[in-house]
Amino acid sequence: MDTIKIKPAPDRRVRRPDGSLLEGEDTVERSSYWMRRLQDGDVVLVETKKGAK
Repeated sequence: MDTIKIKPAPDRRVRRPDGSLLEGEDTVERSSYWMRRLQDGDVVLVETKKGAK
Protein backbone atom coordinates (compact mmCIF):
# COMPACT_ATOMS: atom_id res chain seq x y z
CA MET A 1 0.00 0.00 0.00
CA ASP A 2 1.42 3.35 -1.07
CA THR A 3 0.76 6.18 1.38
CA ILE A 4 1.19 9.96 1.48
CA LYS A 5 1.25 12.40 4.38
CA ILE A 6 -1.12 15.34 3.94
CA LYS A 7 -2.83 18.14 5.81
CA PRO A 8 -5.65 20.52 4.88
CA ALA A 9 -4.58 23.63 2.98
CA PRO A 10 -4.92 26.87 4.99
CA ASP A 11 -8.56 27.93 5.44
CA ARG A 12 -9.88 24.65 3.96
CA ARG A 13 -12.12 22.02 5.51
CA VAL A 14 -11.60 18.65 3.87
CA ARG A 15 -13.79 15.59 4.25
CA ARG A 16 -12.47 12.07 4.12
CA PRO A 17 -14.26 9.56 1.89
CA ASP A 18 -16.17 8.33 4.98
CA GLY A 19 -17.50 11.86 5.65
CA SER A 20 -15.35 12.73 8.66
CA LEU A 21 -13.15 15.83 8.63
CA LEU A 22 -9.42 15.65 8.00
CA GLU A 23 -7.91 17.52 10.93
CA GLY A 24 -4.20 18.19 11.07
CA GLU A 25 -1.56 15.99 9.46
CA ASP A 26 -2.41 12.41 8.56
CA THR A 27 -1.00 9.56 6.54
CA VAL A 28 -3.54 8.30 4.01
CA GLU A 29 -3.57 5.72 1.24
CA ARG A 30 -2.62 7.22 -2.13
CA SER A 31 -5.86 7.12 -4.10
CA SER A 32 -7.62 9.03 -6.86
CA TYR A 33 -9.72 10.75 -4.16
CA TRP A 34 -6.67 12.26 -2.42
CA MET A 35 -4.87 12.98 -5.69
CA ARG A 36 -7.89 15.08 -6.78
CA ARG A 37 -7.83 16.94 -3.43
CA LEU A 38 -4.13 17.68 -4.00
CA GLN A 39 -4.73 18.86 -7.57
CA ASP A 40 -7.63 21.10 -6.46
CA GLY A 41 -5.48 22.64 -3.69
CA ASP A 42 -7.67 21.37 -0.85
CA VAL A 43 -4.78 19.51 0.81
CA VAL A 44 -1.01 19.90 0.78
CA LEU A 45 1.73 17.30 1.07
CA VAL A 46 3.67 17.22 4.32
CA GLU A 47 7.36 16.68 3.78
CA THR A 48 8.84 13.98 5.97
CA LYS A 49 12.26 14.73 7.34
CA LYS A 50 14.86 12.00 7.34
CA GLY A 51 16.42 11.19 10.70
CA ALA A 52 19.86 12.51 11.53
CA LYS A 53 22.79 10.09 11.34
